[in-house]
Amino acid sequence: MSLALPSSELSALLPDWLPRQRWFAAKGREVRSVEVAASTPLIGGGDGDGGRDDLLLDHTVLAVEFTDGGPVQHYQLLVARRPDGRTELDHVTIGWIDGRIAYDGLWDHQVSDWLLDAIRAGLTVSGEHGDVRFVPEPGAEIPEGVSGRVLGVEQSNTSVAYGEKAIFKLFRRIAPGINPDLELHRALRSVGSDQVAALQGAVEGTLDGEPVSLGMLQDFAANSANGWSMALASVRDLLAEADLRADEVGGDLAGESFRLGETVALVHDELARALGTSECDPAELAAGMTARLVSAGAEVPQLADYIDRIRVTYDALAASGTPVPAQRIHGDLHLGQTLRTPLGWLLIDFEGEPAKPLEQRVQPDSALRDVAGMLRSFDYAAFHQVSGWEPGDFSDPDQESQLAWRANEWSARNRSAFCDGYAKRAGTDPRAHGVVLRAFELDKAVYEVLYETRSRPSWVPIPLASIARITADTDAGD
Repeated sequence: MSLALPSSELSALLPDWLPRQRWFAAKGREVRSVEVAASTPLIGGGDGDGGRDDLLLDHTVLAVEFTDGGPVQHYQLLVARRPDGRTELDHVTIGWIDGRIAYDGLWDHQVSDWLLDAIRAGLTVSGEHGDVRFVPEPGAEIPEGVSGRVLGVEQSNTSVAYGEKAIFKLFRRIAPGINPDLELHRALRSVGSDQVAALQGAVEGTLDGEPVSLGMLQDFAANSANGWSMALASVRDLLAEADLRADEVGGDLAGESFRLGETVALVHDELARALGTSECDPAELAAGMTARLVSAGAEVPQLADYIDRIRVTYDALAASGTPVPAQRIHGDLHLGQTLRTPLGWLLIDFEGEPAKPLEQRVQPDSALRDVAGMLRSFDYAAFHQVSGWEPGDFSDPDQESQLAWRANEWSARNRSAFCDGYAKRAGTDPRAHGVVLRAFELDKAVYEVLYETRSRPSWVPIPLASIARITADTDAGD
């Protein structure tokens, strides 16, 4: 029995196993083949650790091809193998390979503990296709003597928490280049930012002859609450009180929304100081938005009534002729990317919009795109609750209800508070850039309509209602 990972046996099992993983980004597409593009032994038979024959661990890069002929996607998987299976690992078991049971190693405490030790030690493991490097950040205090546990809340990556000291994120889908999440955390660390969880280390490698980010370790935000969950609780409190306004309910979120606006403005300032600023051509921005609108309209018939009204804003942006300030931004900012700790707000997950190629996600963009993302998120939080209590088409004026009116009130109050906080810290009010901000909001809402049509059709009325409101404000000269 060989210690080397039999790639052909693994490849035969993965076309069935891979699409069932929640982090697999190509749901609904038929997999033609999965090949092991690179394999590096980490435990057993390699440079990492040759002395634990009961556990074998290989870092693998998978090349996934699809029957629709689209581009190959690359994923990474830590393949662990043991002589016998374990009941607690059944849900991540791949199958039998060369007399051993193979599974996703992140769920094995021995594997997650080894990963933390490797980062602390600054280990480099050489492989046939390049090194896998475990890189501690200078001066970082990486915890010892704590075991890891996988967190089950993510869709596109997998994270392991080590007590209340550290959290390790494994990027599942990878592409050549430095992941923006790692890059921007390093940039923010260089200017002493307190608005993100401090970076402790990273795992890096090589893909197609170029550097690639494989994972990152950072401080764990203990005793924190997710911004999306806080918003939903606030809306529930409001809707449960039939005779109270948003500012009269005990769960009013406006104060926290104001503080969150300050935090986002501060992070934008820190990113500008760390990585510099530039400018965007408004005509190019508008052209990209228009192209996305046309593409979405071809797939979503419900957009037909709004396309001309949306283009009024895009055309106004293109005709403005005023360069739009640009810098590195979060890129996919919403309430779910925020944490409220006892000390204040933190922003998390700086990977950018997952649907965009890496080369687009690392380009400078307007900070107003992040602001628009947050404004859209407040709308989503309000009407997500209403849709569960009173399903309907919120874009239809004849479907207005007391619940919808109160959700609009909650959203408007928190959107305003967020912008007030942003303006206080930034020194400029995002609402003063009406056409640009409105264009970014509409661009995001169009994306949401397309996404919901494909994934959650019952949620389509939420972004459609926002488009109706925004374009109505435009018609009214707002």
